[in-house]
Amino acid sequence: MGVLGDAWTWLATASHWSGDGGVWTRLTEHLYVSGVALGVACLLALPPAFLLGHLGRGGALAVNISNIGRAVPVFAVLALFMVSPLRSAGYVPTIVALVLFAVPPLLTNAYVGTREVDRAVVEAARGMGMSGVQVFLRVELPLAFPLVMTGLRSAAVQVVATASIAAMVGQGGLGRIITAGFNTYDTAQVVAGAVLVALLALVVEGALVLLGRFCSPLRKTA
Repeated sequence: MGVLGDAWTWLATASHWSGDGGVWTRLTEHLYVSGVALGVACLLALPPAFLLGHLGRGGALAVNISNIGRAVPVFAVLALFMVSPLRSAGYVPTIVALVLFAVPPLLTNAYVGTREVDRAVVEAARGMGMSGVQVFLRVELPLAFPLVMTGLRSAAVQVVATASIAAMVGQGGLGRIITAGFNTYDTAQVVAGAVLVALLALVVEGALVLLGRFCSPLRKTA
């Protein structure tokens, strides 16, 4: 049947989906870690990005600093945390490492999207008597929304794919299926775990595309 056929057989086996170590449990753990990391990254990255983009000051420095996270391997960060007092803090080391990984695309896209709004449109809004908050909410944010959502999708897919490393330090998630396959020399299980992670990333990408279209301020205005 080949490796793919064996992986399909593994996925089609009901016993692999139930129990404490089953797919559903690992999927829940994976979504929890990814969701918390992405939520924290949004709270850390988006407000300063919008503020700096609106003011037009300090953005380049903030983006360059945040991009340091792209140059540092996530697993290296996680390994450092695992030799610190945080090693017994459950998912905290994994979440912190993923947050550092997710901040750059969120901050960069939100800043650039806000800053690149046509200045003539912004000045026209101010000339109509809009306050700074109104200009941001009614002009800058709607026009920057597509680029912001692009950054969110990029960060979400990267986090979902990278969250598998939690298994390397004994945490949960779909990565545990892959590492368990390696430990037992079960190639079918390794491939099945990789397929599950890839499918989850695609589902998250598609869901955010639909969310972006449904929630777009420009769509509501139209």
